[in-house]
Amino acid sequence: MKILIVEDEIELLDSMASYLKNEDFICEKAATFFEAEDKLISFNYDIILLDITLPDGSGIDLLKLIKEKSPTTGVLIVSAKNSLDDKLTGLDLGADDYITKPFHLAELNSRVNSLIRRQKFDGSEIITFNEIQINPSSKSVTVNDKPIILTKKEYNLLLYFITNKNKVLTKESIAEHLWGDDIEMSDSYDFIYTHMGNLRKKIKKLGAPDYLKTMYGLGYKFAE
Repeated sequence: MKILIVEDEIELLDSMASYLKNEDFICEKAATFFEAEDKLISFNYDIILLDITLPDGSGIDLLKLIKEKSPTTGVLIVSAKNSLDDKLTGLDLGADDYITKPFHLAELNSRVNSLIRRQKFDGSEIITFNEIQINPSSKSVTVNDKPIILTKKEYNLLLYFITNKNKVLTKESIAEHLWGDDIEMSDSYDFIYTHMGNLRKKIKKLGAPDYLKTMYGLGYKFAE
């Protein structure tokens, strides 16, 4: 899952990013309104952690941009303000949750995971696609009730495909969601083919069909 953290307190921004990266999230950072706006226009994110008060603009205006560009993106407002008006304004504009500084990073992680379950998996603790089951809490996967050993990238790749099942995904979007926005500097996507090939072999070895379809000239689709 790919997260954009918009926060002007650099120490807190770095702490949030470091903690969530250790939880296997892909994290991008923005410390100003302008930087956040540029990233939101250029890239897609699953979850956005959004500070309301920024030195060069309002997080509320960014929230409007988020909901115009990608209405299904989850938004967790992070703010030092404990004002009921700020909270209600954010929620009315489409924010999904609200956390007030100071907070424990473990609580932030819990809220992010809860938001992902609500946004992507109808609140379910276990993600199921036919004979494939994923437990995001333990980051474990079974196929036909047999455990499958995946690398971190293979796990994230499978989760990304199942989250977007039946959708055509370009190799650029796959790379961006697994490696972050810096992947645009790469001149080759050969590493994606290696990870997809290994994932396909491991799933088929445990008796599942080959769900990973190549859509020539378009990208890839995970579907029956």
